Amino acid sequence: MTDLLLRAARGERTERPPVWLMRQAGRHLPEYRAVRADYTFREAISTPEVAAEITLQPWERYRPDGLVIFSDILVALEVLGFDYHIESGVGPVIDNPVTSPGEVERDRTPVPETLGYVGSLLELLDERVGDEVPLLGFAGGPFTLASYAIAGGSSRTHLPARRFRVEHPGAFSDFLEQLADVIRDHLAFQIRSGADVVQLFDTYAGVFTPADYERFVLPLHRDILADLDVPTIVFVRGMNGRLEQLRQSGADVVSLDWRVDMATARDELGDTPVQGNLDPSYLFGEPEYVREQTRAIIEAAGDRGHILNLGHGVHKDTPVASVAAFVEVAKAIER
Repeated sequence: MTDLLLRAARGERTERPPVWLMRQAGRHLPEYRAVRADYTFREAISTPEVAAEITLQPWERYRPDGLVIFSDILVALEVLGFDYHIESGVGPVIDNPVTSPGEVERDRTPVPETLGYVGSLLELLDERVGDEVPLLGFAGGPFTLASYAIAGGSSRTHLPARRFRVEHPGAFSDFLEQLADVIRDHLAFQIRSGADVVQLFDTYAGVFTPADYERFVLPLHRDILADLDVPTIVFVRGMNGRLEQLRQSGADVVSLDWRVDMATARDELGDTPVQGNLDPSYLFGEPEYVREQTRAIIEAAGDRGHILNLGHGVHKDTPVASVAAFVEVAKAIER
């Protein structure tokens, strides 16, 4: 198995940067759209053979240095009895959202029982390509999941969850702690099932003030990521100027969004490995433009402890040729 990604996550010097992309398995690929024609999104992620086929599609096309499973951050909510569906043109809709403080205490089911299909997916992938490429598992973070559960779906400002935090701080903390317990169990289950690296996506937690982040989010990130047996990555969008709070999570790698200057981040974070952080919109440029911008990220990041990625996920309309150009630049580097 290529160990570039694992070595970079440990902060080691690598002969070239390992590369993968958030949402690399997904709607930008025509073969993905062909498979999805026969399955709903939830059917696809909960059917291991189908999810494995989709996970492997970018491997067949691009040969990235990490293979992230085709799943969704919302699956962890199933453990607490939430149901959801994907509505065309709207996105995720939570069918039984939290509407009052009395609804935050919830019965939970065992992660291996409820999310067994995620474990089966990883086992299938481990059998098929586990000796060739590291497998990446992931989970949504506590605030991000809470935002969906309280708003009943996507929220641009996350005001429903932020208002709930102000009006019911005790219930809000209790809910985040319940979610954190599920998330940690979910990541541990993925590791037992074959994940070589795991990433925590608390994408929306950057909406908190620094003080509220310190109070409500950071202790839970530390608890979730502590003592996991594989390298860990944390991603929170909108943390420019607050990277130290990400470092304090205890994650092995800090994943940077596209608004963070890579050179500045390396100065601020010292020896902490980083991931990222090409602006996903750059992939709409011509391949040579993509190559130029990608080389600039690699140069700014240096030759030690850097995993090349985007600063967010691949957009559904991204040209395949641009993704290929992005990956090819990393593979062509010689140090």
